[in-house]
Amino acid sequence: MTRRRFIQCDVFTDQPTKGNGLAVVLDADGLTDAAMQDFATWTNLAETTFILTPTVAGADYRVRIFTPTREMPFAGHPTLGSCAAWLRCGGQAAEPGIIHQECGVGVVDVDLRGEIPAFVAPPTRIMPMEAALRQAILNRLEIAPERVLASAQLENGPLWQVLELAGADDVLAVEAMRVRWPEFKAIGLIGAHPASCGIDFEVRMLAPSSGMSEDPITGSLNAAIAHWFNGLGRLDGPLLMSQGSTIGRFGRVHVRPDPAEPGRILIGGNTLILIEGTVDL
Repeated sequence: MTRRRFIQCDVFTDQPTKGNGLAVVLDADGLTDAAMQDFATWTNLAETTFILTPTVAGADYRVRIFTPTREMPFAGHPTLGSCAAWLRCGGQAAEPGIIHQECGVGVVDVDLRGEIPAFVAPPTRIMPMEAALRQAILNRLEIAPERVLASAQLENGPLWQVLELAGADDVLAVEAMRVRWPEFKAIGLIGAHPASCGIDFEVRMLAPSSGMSEDPITGSLNAAIAHWFNGLGRLDGPLLMSQGSTIGRFGRVHVRPDPAEPGRILIGGNTLILIEGTVDL
């Protein structure tokens, strides 16, 4: 066993314990795949990450992302949380204001130059949702077809089955426990809040996560939705997304298109360091 630096943080919130928890093991070089998976299973968080020496030229560090059951090529809150932990432990970017983070989908940049740290949303494959699949999801979740404005399958590492509903109230009313796994892939729901609310959209991601039937806050889903909206010509300015409301979380995801570089979209959120110490692995 080796003593390694360890951080547990809360991502996409400014209220401790109200975001999406992440365990981060620093100095993870030398750990086997099995050891990483075993530790991620033990933490029982949605994701646990391991920071390693990069293998790609220009990357500041490499991150591997594990759920309690498998490794993931990319995920949003592990990207921001791992970056915050690396910086907290003395990491210094080669390029001022930009962190180049190597992960399973390549190098994802984290931009620190704004008020809120934000990662660059990776490319997203946008596909139509088959009518039979869409109807099966509606039947299982008891959503009336007339409450659905649009649907798509989105892939940016994970694969999302996304429904845009008529409003935020429709999204919040869905009962996540109606879904049975692995009957479906991860289901994303989004609906607009009233203009006076101060929040643009409510988002939910229905899939098993840390013993719950939905994920608290999902940066990768919000990133995929941002690319979908951008492709439809609907992302002409910043958006503020709320997520986690139905399970007692206060998630806030900041979506911002880069006016200087068309197609470049930043997904931002706060990270709070809650636990800091060492772990023997």
